[in-house]
Amino acid sequence: MAKQKEGKLNYLTHHLPEGLLVDAAWLSKKGYSSSLRSQYVTGGWLEQPARQVYRRPGGPLRWQQVVISLQTLLGYLLTVGGRTALELQGYAHYLAHQTKEVHLYGPDRPPAWLNKVRLDVHFLYHNSQKLFSSEDVPRAIKDPASNAHASRNTDANLQHGGLILQPWGQWDWPLTLSTPERAVLELLDELPERESFHQVDKLMEGLSNLSPRRLQKLLSDCRSVKVKRLFLFFADRHQHAWAKRIKKDDINLGKGKRMLVKGGKLNSTYQITVPEDLVGLQ
Repeated sequence: MAKQKEGKLNYLTHHLPEGLLVDAAWLSKKGYSSSLRSQYVTGGWLEQPARQVYRRPGGPLRWQQVVISLQTLLGYLLTVGGRTALELQGYAHYLAHQTKEVHLYGPDRPPAWLNKVRLDVHFLYHNSQKLFSSEDVPRAIKDPASNAHASRNTDANLQHGGLILQPWGQWDWPLTLSTPERAVLELLDELPERESFHQVDKLMEGLSNLSPRRLQKLLSDCRSVKVKRLFLFFADRHQHAWAKRIKKDDINLGKGKRMLVKGGKLNSTYQITVPEDLVGLQ
C-alpha cells in the first residue's frame, strides 16, 4: 500500500507541474479516489483553490496558471482574447483600467468552478462561434512543460487561425491567446455596451503593424456585420499601410444601416452611426 501511494505521488510530481491545477474528474481518471484526494490535501501534498479543484502547492495562484491548466492538462478549447489578449501583447496603455476581467473565447463553456477559484480577476466567457464561422482552436499543446519557444510548427498553425502561443512564467508555459488582428475584432464586438469608442479609436491608431493577410482571413470568416463595418471604419480613419491591402469587396458587409450610438452621426461609407466627433475628425 505504501509503495502504491508513493507511486501515485510520484506520478503527480511528474504529470502535474507545480502551480498548475486539475479538477476532481482529471484525478479520478488517473485513479485517485475521493478518499485518496482528501488524504493528500490533509497531508499537504495537494491544496484546494476551490471545491473539486486541486493543485500541488507552489506559491500564489495567478489567473494565467488557471488558464494554462485549462488549455493543456484539462483540454478545454479556450483562448485568451479581446481586451485581455491586447493587454498581454503590450497595448494596455491604449485601454485604460487595470486587468480585473479575463476574456476567454471558445466553442464550449469553461467549467462551472472557474470563477469560484480565489483570484483577483473575474473570467468572462464568449462563444467564439458567434463571431467566427470556422473554429480554428486546436488542442495546441497537451504538455505544459513544452517550451513555447520550441513549438514553432504549432505556433504557425495557430497563427493561421489568428492565435499565438505566449510563454508565461519562469518555465515558459504556453498560454494560447488571440493575435492582435483577432483580438481587436473580438474587442469591437464589445462596442458600444462594454467598451468605449474613444479607447478603441486610440488603440486602432497604434496598430500600425497588423498582418493584412491574417486580417483578410479573419474578416472574411467573421459573422458580425457590425464588427466588420466598425473595423473598416477605423482602418480608413487611421490610414495604416496594411489597410490598403485589405480587399473590401471580398468581405460581406451586409445591407442596411446600423445605429450603434444614439445621437451619433451616420458614416455613409459603412452605414453605421458612430460618435459625431469621430466622423468629424476623418
